[in-house]
Amino acid sequence: MPLLHHLDQGQGRPLVILHGLFGTLDNWQTLARRWATEAGLRVVSVDLRNHGRSFQSDEHTYALMAEDVLALFDHLGLGPDTTLMGHSMGGKVAMRFALDHPDRLARLIVVDIAPGFSDMRHQDDILAGLHAVDLARITNRQEADAALAAHISNLGTRQFLLKNLYRKEDNSFAWRINLPVLAAELADIGEATTGPVPFVKPALFIRGGKSDYITTEDKLHSIPALFPNSEVATVVDAGHWVHAEKPEEVYGMVQAFAQQ
Repeated sequence: MPLLHHLDQGQGRPLVILHGLFGTLDNWQTLARRWATEAGLRVVSVDLRNHGRSFQSDEHTYALMAEDVLALFDHLGLGPDTTLMGHSMGGKVAMRFALDHPDRLARLIVVDIAPGFSDMRHQDDILAGLHAVDLARITNRQEADAALAAHISNLGTRQFLLKNLYRKEDNSFAWRINLPVLAAELADIGEATTGPVPFVKPALFIRGGKSDYITTEDKLHSIPALFPNSEVATVVDAGHWVHAEKPEEVYGMVQAFAQQ
């Protein structure tokens, strides 16, 4: 299996960052650069399979994505002092990795996702918008945005999705995401994270105060059941994209936790 595309910067204790669904490592780059230059961490930002510049595959399961990350750990020689952080889908990959390979981590950070089942129907409009972009006919990004806008009213969401659009050598447009596979596997992307043995090392769950991805029930039951040495920290006035909406707060939380 090919190695995941990644960006390795800085020196010090390692922090590995996994993006969410339809994302890329670029989503975290402003903060990643700061953790590498200001916090003295070695920061490895990753494109997960079927995303960004990483390889595409017909399979998209959390077990396989965790093994992809393990292969990257081995390739980079990342030791047991590593902090693994993931947002949303990447958070579920990070939880799966921690439960499967607890000896490879010092601590875990999960951003705005819980171990339980996530209903993925809220992605229906996004999928409709992505499928509405006629890659064979558009001539510029504005036309792609107009096609998305028929299904997705939020400009920020459209700008996030359009980061996946690129020009091929023949000047035509294409998606970096493997849209057919992600659409087919969408229900499974919402599956619950489970494990026979809890991850007992420190874990920090960062939730947006305006997001419902981590509920009171999760905070009281599903998170401590699998991650008994965990805390849930709320970023006030932030939605699901906590790190984009409140970067200073997330910067400080992650720096303090990763340097414990």
